[in-house]
Amino acid sequence: MNILVTGAAGYIGSVCSEVLLARGMRVIALDSLLEGHRAAVPPGAAFCQIELADRPQLETVFSQHKIDAVMHFAAEALVAKSVREPSIFYTTNVACGVNLLDAMTRHGVRKFIFSSTAATYGEPEIVPRGLSRLYRSAIRHASLFQRRWRLEGARRASSYRDAPHPVRS
Repeated sequence: MNILVTGAAGYIGSVCSEVLLARGMRVIALDSLLEGHRAAVPPGAAFCQIELADRPQLETVFSQHKIDAVMHFAAEALVAKSVREPSIFYTTNVACGVNLLDAMTRHGVRKFIFSSTAATYGEPEIVPRGLSRLYRSAIRHASLFQRRWRLEGARRASSYRDAPHPVRS
């Protein structure tokens, strides 16, 4: 199985890539390296340094690799930054996510796992007052993505925390 891992040079993406490789899967590791580290991408992964905002480059990746599933970890997750620069947060997490989903649709890829590291540990009991509108907006968009692109089993990675094998063909 060929799996595209976005944010593959970050902590969660690099560890996930390592586990996938150990289980015999082919990993296409995608990262812009704006915050990730090239050295974090495990040997054996096919590395592509691109921005999800660059639709032609994204199209090239999908055309060159027979991708069966996508694990999407390339997102802005820092709360302080989301408050300080909401447009960057929204562009990265929503618009770039749409670019990825569109490429998946054009290439018939329907298996998708979405996560930000902030969602890895479950739902917060209390959302701080100033963040609730932004948080609700992000949740609405994630639900819209799942319905709009008719993805198979689209779930946040936090849904998999108790599952021993989060990726199956």
